[in-house]
Amino acid sequence: MVMTSAPVGASGSGVWQELVTTALLGTDRRALPDGVGDGPAATALLDTAAVETVRRRAGLLPAPAAQRPRPAPEDPRPALPAAAARRLAMLLADRSGTDRGARRGPVPDLEGLLPQWLSLANAHGYAPPPETLPALLDAARAHTDLRPAALTFAGPRARWLAQLNPEWRFVLREAPAGAAGLPGPDDTDRIRQLWEEGLFGERVALLTALRDRRPAAARELLASGWTRERAEDRLLFLDVLRTNLGPDDEPFLEQALGDRSRNVRTTAAQLLSALPGSALAARMAERAAACVAVDRTSGTPTLVVEAPHECDAGMQRDGVVPQAPSGRGERAWWLGQLLEAAPLSTWSGKLGGRTPQEIVALPVADDWRQELHAAWCRAAVRQKDARWARALLGAPESGGPGALSLAERSRLVETLGPDERAEWVAGFVAAHGLDEAFQLLEVCPVPWAAPLGRAVVDALEIARDAGSYPWSFSGVMGLADRCLDPAEADRLEKLVAVREGAQDATSARVEEHWAGEFQRLVATLRVRSAMAEELRGG
Repeated sequence: MVMTSAPVGASGSGVWQELVTTALLGTDRRALPDGVGDGPAATALLDTAAVETVRRRAGLLPAPAAQRPRPAPEDPRPALPAAAARRLAMLLADRSGTDRGARRGPVPDLEGLLPQWLSLANAHGYAPPPETLPALLDAARAHTDLRPAALTFAGPRARWLAQLNPEWRFVLREAPAGAAGLPGPDDTDRIRQLWEEGLFGERVALLTALRDRRPAAARELLASGWTRERAEDRLLFLDVLRTNLGPDDEPFLEQALGDRSRNVRTTAAQLLSALPGSALAARMAERAAACVAVDRTSGTPTLVVEAPHECDAGMQRDGVVPQAPSGRGERAWWLGQLLEAAPLSTWSGKLGGRTPQEIVALPVADDWRQELHAAWCRAAVRQKDARWARALLGAPESGGPGALSLAERSRLVETLGPDERAEWVAGFVAAHGLDEAFQLLEVCPVPWAAPLGRAVVDALEIARDAGSYPWSFSGVMGLADRCLDPAEADRLEKLVAVREGAQDATSARVEEHWAGEFQRLVATLRVRSAMAEELRGG
């Protein structure tokens, strides 16, 4: 091939633009630039473009060298066992967004297992293989609920990577610096420097760690620059005080009742109402007690309610929101807030020494029953009062004396201890099936205790025998994937076969779907069992 060059003295950029224009228009529509050379026009054009390309590249001057990034920090945690590392790579590769409902047969839902795998790995204190960090951070970027566990597992190198890739900048806001990166509780100089100069995520991590070990020091640190913080930051920092909340926090929280942000004032009032001995709790108890009494004039003692007639400045300062939501009466709205914030210990003395069970069993005059019980339900949840929760819940077979919603039931159940919680929900499932159990199952400790697991499996078998459609229970099946004890796989084996005797094509198809769902559930439980064994190094 004959190589030709542009004419001497021609501008390099001008020649290149002429060549580009001719190539776009075509040599049959535009003549070649002068001096390009002889031969077929298309060949001459390409030869000249090749020479010009070399010339342009040779003429580039090297740019100043960029500063090399500092090395990634060391991660002192032990490395994952080889089998667990391979499992992590599989779980990250499976996060394809495939709809769980599209999965049929014995294929386990690996995407749903990543949160549990991360929880187990963090419990063992392992460090991730470096090559998995990009995929792990991508997963955390796409799924915010995955971030706390994923960033804890990723460790200090997550922050290092986030400084190099803008798509991972969320790590700098949300990831703690790690226990190794935080100053000790007695290193006051470094604590002060990090609090004043650190990123928001670092400051939250510092305050959280300090609150866990030295609650008073954390509160004093927060108070030192309280008025200079942004309202949204004050709200999040105040939430940290829920850990180790105690009487010593009352003066600071009382001061926060006068904050210029309504959300901050409301949170401060909630925290104070969770301290039964606080002055706010006493004020709320006095207001609430004036609204509820026992009427003994009729044959049966009955609770009578007189809701507040106004929401005065004192009530508003103590967190009562004056404006009722659309569809709610103002007086009922104010009453509910007073009852929710008043210590539940108020009512035994006020209502004749009755127990919580006896109080909630009393009839209520003038259709105030639902409002009264709903407020006591919120109070039991806020104050974590298991005695009142039991009274409001009643027996799982029959339900409590109040007409509680599923959401209220689930919040009350959550105040019970882990074993009692699982036992109550197991009784509810056995008595009522799975139609209304999803929210209750969500608040039970994982893995589910044996009685609860048996109740769920039995209820699924009953639903299958009744000819129910399996997709009606997809939510419960998804929970079972993550929450059933893997030991339940042996009991489920008897349900994986397609049973004969279907009356028509629809019944046969439903039977096949049930068998496929049970096969997939068994396969997922087997995978979870293997995951736990791999992380133990077995």
